[in-house]
Amino acid sequence: MSAPGATVRASWTHRERGSYWLMWLMLFGLRVLSRPVMLPFVEATSLYLFLSSRRTRGASLDYLRRVATAVPESGLQPTWRDAYRHFRAFGKAILDKIDTWSGRLVVDDVTFANHGEMMRVAQGSRGVMVLGSHLGNLEVLRALGTRGNRVKLNVLVHTAHAQHFNRIMRLAGATEVELVQVTQLDPVTALDLRARVDRGEWVVIAGDRVPVHGGRTVDVTLLGDAAPLPIGPYVLASLLDCPVYLLFVLRQQGRNHAYFEPFAERVKLPRASREAALTDYAQKYAGRLEHYLRLAPLQWFNYYRFWKH
Repeated sequence: MSAPGATVRASWTHRERGSYWLMWLMLFGLRVLSRPVMLPFVEATSLYLFLSSRRTRGASLDYLRRVATAVPESGLQPTWRDAYRHFRAFGKAILDKIDTWSGRLVVDDVTFANHGEMMRVAQGSRGVMVLGSHLGNLEVLRALGTRGNRVKLNVLVHTAHAQHFNRIMRLAGATEVELVQVTQLDPVTALDLRARVDRGEWVVIAGDRVPVHGGRTVDVTLLGDAAPLPIGPYVLASLLDCPVYLLFVLRQQGRNHAYFEPFAERVKLPRASREAALTDYAQKYAGRLEHYLRLAPLQWFNYYRFWKH
């Protein structure tokens, strides 16, 4: 029997590899074909990914079981039909990602729930940290660069394929987005990221992904059960000493809706109550993640065994 960490790594690596080649295919296709013509290829690729990975499919079914219990109004059930709908949603989200990177999706194509606040932050002299997730399409954040000040985005990832994804984004024209591979948070990395924030750049990190190579987590309640969330984002935020915002971008009624809201003016981790503070921040994030997850449950693209039980 393999260790849980090995299961997560295998599932994650398979999904990353599939995502990388899927984006390559879509970028090439969208350069020579229109989006409507590309949709059948998206359907076929989604079906292949759905059928070829029992582990990833099983993670989707496990997630749908929890949604069926916690969000019965969604009508979703842990069936192959709804799991395939989950995979199809991921394929279409990648089309949106490429549209965003290529500049075809601009800020006017996005409905911002708090547009004024987002533009105010974008025009500030110092950068911020944006805490995102694998819910929806975080890449829509790049559309902000099509109006007013262009914001340089540094997206922190744990994937070994970061340079490959950067290459795809350069081909698509996304020059103000850089994926920064972070396997561990050391002093050199923290100083580099703080310098970027001081230059007015944004540091973007997902709060719902446990690092592949391990890392400390705390347990939170999500969809009624215990789940581990990483403490890394909050440790990093305390070192950057800058405001932290949440961003969730959901596709609703055929249009992207961005929800940008303050999370903390500063993340403080007092030595005497550090563990309690980390748990409080992680649970606060989990609460907001669940709030938006309930609005679009098929758009949470976290295809691995997430819960502890």
